[in-house]
Amino acid sequence: MSLKARALQLLARREHSRAELARKLAPHSESVEHLESVLDELVAARLLSNERFAESLVHRRAERYGTATIRQEMRAHGLDQALVQAHAAALERTELERARAVWQRRFGALPESLAERARQTRFLLARGFPAGIVRRVLGPVRDDEG
Repeated sequence: MSLKARALQLLARREHSRAELARKLAPHSESVEHLESVLDELVAARLLSNERFAESLVHRRAERYGTATIRQEMRAHGLDQALVQAHAAALERTELERARAVWQRRFGALPESLAERARQTRFLLARGFPAGIVRRVLGPVRDDEG
């Protein structure tokens, strides 16, 4: 199977970043130059796009994860800083609503004890939501939580 056919097969399943596709195709390539020429050809034909990949990743992850987690995943896929910042800025505008939706799906009720508050806080922080947003979702600590 040709390198281009492998690339098209991967792209048919889902969007890939250029760096991710290069990593997956590298073991099957004759040389780095050949790999780069195939990738350039795919970009020129608009079959490979870092912008489309970023939009796809944000769309898939936004309803379950915070901006910090999504930003880190975009960086891990080799997207340039300007693209990461543009998508992160858009995500930050909806951070509170998304955190509330994630919290509601998982817990649905405010914590009754400090231990439960800690558990809910850890869950939201692990999903990539900032501490300030987590505090706003969970509200102030009540006297009866102690």
